[in-house]
Amino acid sequence: MIRKVSPDKEKALSIIKTAESDMRFTLTLKISEDSANTIVRNIYESFRMLGEALLINKGIKIMDHVESINELLKLDVDTNRPIYLIENLRKLRHNINYYGYKANISEVENAVSVAKSCFKPLLDKTMEMVRGKWKSGLNSSVHSLL
Repeated sequence: MIRKVSPDKEKALSIIKTAESDMRFTLTLKISEDSANTIVRNIYESFRMLGEALLINKGIKIMDHVESINELLKLDVDTNRPIYLIENLRKLRHNINYYGYKANISEVENAVSVAKSCFKPLLDKTMEMVRGKWKSGLNSSVHSLL
């Protein structure tokens, strides 16, 4: 469900910054059976937040995650892996949250790989669309995580 609201650039920028911070933290977590679901959820959520920021900036309020992911997938960015893989993360997170699925190490490693390949280009493009020309504030040590 989609609802028209007033565009809110400041809220969109705040969501983008939170997505960046959350992704930065998530990529520092050690992959294990105990951390698997948390890592997958956090990676997915950081991508979802970028899509939500794009919609908020356009004055669109959404009621489900599909629309925010679809908005993100519309972006024209160069990545080492296809951005449509984010849809697989959405499905995996859905299974974790609603069916009690336990992500395995291979799925977590894949999620991390998608994040490292796709997040920064999508972050930069999202910020550019919301604010204008921009480069992520990620320092060099964080860049190595992405």
